[in-house]
Amino acid sequence: MAEIIQKDGTWTFDGDAVRIVPGRDRNVSPLRATVGEVAVPLQALAGISFEPGRTSGRLRLRLRDGADPLLQVASGRLAEGVDPYQLTVESDRTGVAEYLVDEVRNALLLDEVDPGPADRYLLPGPSLPITVGAGDATVTFDGERIKLEWNWKTVESKSSGGPRTLALSDVRGVEWRPNVGLENGFLRFLVAGSPASTPPKYDPNAVELWGFKKDPLMALVGAAVVARLPHPRAAERAEAAGTAGAGVTTGTEVTAGGGDHDALLRRLRELGELHQSGILTAEEFSAAKQAVLKRL
Repeated sequence: MAEIIQKDGTWTFDGDAVRIVPGRDRNVSPLRATVGEVAVPLQALAGISFEPGRTSGRLRLRLRDGADPLLQVASGRLAEGVDPYQLTVESDRTGVAEYLVDEVRNALLLDEVDPGPADRYLLPGPSLPITVGAGDATVTFDGERIKLEWNWKTVESKSSGGPRTLALSDVRGVEWRPNVGLENGFLRFLVAGSPASTPPKYDPNAVELWGFKKDPLMALVGAAVVARLPHPRAAERAEAAGTAGAGVTTGTEVTAGGGDHDALLRRLRELGELHQSGILTAEEFSAAKQAVLKRL
C-alpha cells in the first residue's frame, strides 16, 4: 500500500483504488470539503503524474473521459485549488509522491487498464439529497426533482414566477461555467422547449454565479443531476453491444482455455519489450513478470 499525507489531504493506493480524503486545513476549498472521501477505482484512471517544484509539488490524477460526472460537468474548468484530483505536496515528501505514482502506474500496466473514454460513469457522483446556495439562487436536488429558490439578488423578471421545480425527466443536460474575469459564471439546466441562448441572469432554468468562494459547489449539483441522466456515450455503447451480439469480439475479451494462456504469454512478451526499451526498470519488470506467471 502507498500513502501520502499532506495538509491538503491524504491519498492512499491499495492496488484497487486511490482513496482521497480532503485535508482539514482551512485553505481546503468548500467543494473538496463537501465532496469528502472519494475512492477512485483503478479502472477509472487514465494516468497519474507528479510535478515537483521549489517549495511544493503537485500530484495529479487523470481520469478517463466520461468516468466521473463531476469532471463531465466541469469540462476541465475546475481551478487547481478546487479540483479534488490534485494534491499539493510539500518538497520534503517528493520521494513519497514519486513512489505512489510508480505504484499506480505499475498497477495500470499490469491490469492493462484502457485509458480511453469510458462508456459509463465509474464514480457515483455526489450523494443525495444535495442543496447548494450560491449566486442568485439555492438549488436542491433529491434524485427526481430540481428546485430553484431565488434570493434578493435575483432579477425580478426571473424571480417573479416564484420558486421553480424541474422534473429530472424533463432535463436533457447540464452546463456549468465558473466566473472568469468580468464574465459571470452559471449553472444551467437544459430543458426541452426552453432556449439555451437566454443569458443566465434572466434564464429561469439557470443560476447566475459571480465568482464567490461557494460558487464551485454548484458544479456538484450539476454532477449529481448528470450522474442520473443517460451517459453521453449510451448510444455508442448500445451500438457496440449490438455488434458484439453479432459475434464480433471487442478485443478486450479472452476466450476460455488456450486463449487465456496465449494472452498471458503475449503479455510476458510485451513486458519484456517494455523492459528492453527502458520504460520498465529491472525491479518493475521482475514484479510484473511474477504477477503474470502466477496467473499462468
